[in-house]
Amino acid sequence: MRAGQLLVGAIGVTAAVAGAALYYLQVYAYYEPVEASGTDDVTLTGIVSEAPESIVYDNFQAIDADSSPLRYRACFETPLSQSMLTETYQDYPTAEPLVGPGWFDCFDAKALGAALESGEALAFLGQRDFIYGIDRVVAVLPDGRGFVWHQMNHCGEVVYDGDPVPEDCPEPPKSVN
Repeated sequence: MRAGQLLVGAIGVTAAVAGAALYYLQVYAYYEPVEASGTDDVTLTGIVSEAPESIVYDNFQAIDADSSPLRYRACFETPLSQSMLTETYQDYPTAEPLVGPGWFDCFDAKALGAALESGEALAFLGQRDFIYGIDRVVAVLPDGRGFVWHQMNHCGEVVYDGDPVPEDCPEPPKSVN
């Protein structure tokens, strides 16, 4: 009976260590802080220019991971009003912030999603196809707090599922096929 108890205990300890390691890898290990350049960390796509343009911002914080292009999250503050932003930059009507790690506490995807749904926060296109099929999205609250994340666009959803490229999408780079 003693050998059975040792075996069960060893399995339990192994499972606990593996679970803790898996949790650490998912929540902490792959993320790295992003060094702010101070000039072009926050860009929005202009209505007229149709190109990303830097905006005024402060208190920029960001994290990213090489393991997925969707892991990018950033927070910032801007003195620009929502009305000025709306008149100057392209909106992003399908914005859905992705949940990030809990320890990056300036980015609360659930609260931001509710603010977008209620119309309190406004979403703008930061850059289309930042990486093929992935858009950079920027949302701004009335008090000037802003948030940035990467979101898969229509083309990315289709192509990364392995389906043929839709007619309204550019041809993906060879590495995506």
